[in-house]
Amino acid sequence: MTTHERFLAQAIELARRNVEEEGGRPFGAVLVRDGAVIATGVNQMGATGDPTAHAELQAIRAASHALGALRLDGCTVYASGHPCPMCLAAMTMTGITEVYYAHSNEEGAPYGLSTAAVYAELARPSADQAMTIRHLPVRLDGIDLYALWRDRLRATGPGS
Repeated sequence: MTTHERFLAQAIELARRNVEEEGGRPFGAVLVRDGAVIATGVNQMGATGDPTAHAELQAIRAASHALGALRLDGCTVYASGHPCPMCLAAMTMTGITEVYYAHSNEEGAPYGLSTAAVYAELARPSADQAMTIRHLPVRLDGIDLYALWRDRLRATGPGS
C-alpha cells in the first residue's frame, strides 16, 4: 500500500465510523504534513446543525488550531469523497496544494452525495448563475474597512 493509499484508507475508515457509530454522512478527511497526520475530520453537519461542518473543513479547523496558524502550506488533504467547491476554496485559501480523494462525484450521485451540480453552476459566468451576486459599493461614514484593517495590522501585528 502506498503512502497516499494508506492516508486515504484512514479517511475512509473515519467516514465508515462516522456512519456506523455517529449516524453521520460518509465523509472523512486526514490532513497531513511531512508524512505526519496533523488533524482529521468527519462530516458533522447533522450533529452540529452546521451546513459547513464538512470533513475537510473540520480537519482544516483542527489543523489550524493545532498548529496555531491560519496558513497550512505544505499540507495535503486525503478525503473519502470528492471535496465540494467550498472545501476546495478553503484548502486553496489556507495554502494546501495537494488533495487526494477516494470516491468520485459520479460514484456519489446515485446516493445524493455529489456536488457536480455545484461545480457546474460555479463554472457559469456570475451573471448567469442562479444566485444573485452584485457589487453595491456602500460606505458607512466614509470608513474604508480595508484601510482600517491595514492600519490596525500595522499597529498590532499579524492576527488574521
